[in-house]
Amino acid sequence: MTTDPDDALRWEGDEPEAPTAPAAHTPPAAASPAPAADEPAHDEAPATEAPAVTAAESSAAPSDAEDEADEPAGVGNAALVFYGIIGGVYLLFAAGWIVGGFRLRPRASLLLGDWTYFPWMWLAALAPVLWFAATWALTRGKASWIRILALVAGAVLLVPWPFVMFGTVGA
Repeated sequence: MTTDPDDALRWEGDEPEAPTAPAAHTPPAAASPAPAADEPAHDEAPATEAPAVTAAESSAAPSDAEDEADEPAGVGNAALVFYGIIGGVYLLFAAGWIVGGFRLRPRASLLLGDWTYFPWMWLAALAPVLWFAATWALTRGKASWIRILALVAGAVLLVPWPFVMFGTVGA
């Protein structure tokens, strides 16, 4: 374990950058004597060599253009805020179906028995949650406007009418 205060600014496996010395000026290749035509030229090293790049360095640091091309296009901030708000609306709708369903029970008991009323009431209470989950799963990989349109359509269709009509106090 090191006590370097800059450790918090690095990821595991990052190597600290070593300071590089300025490159020394090398004389141009034209100033050196040219080898004779019958001598092999492989004895001399070239005056300027490119630094060798290892496979680990080349794969560890891809260029910024490659990073941007590899990353999928994310959901925008406005869409994330909308998803959070509409998810909250769907949860409120589920609670509205439960509260409204219990308020409607005495009136519905004139026509239906409890054994037929309660399963349908709980299915109605789960409908907003199921719609949200189905929309999220079925619109994966599609354009964001398709998902938003499906969520808005569900919010319009799944309004908890027993709660709207009777409320928590009753009309």
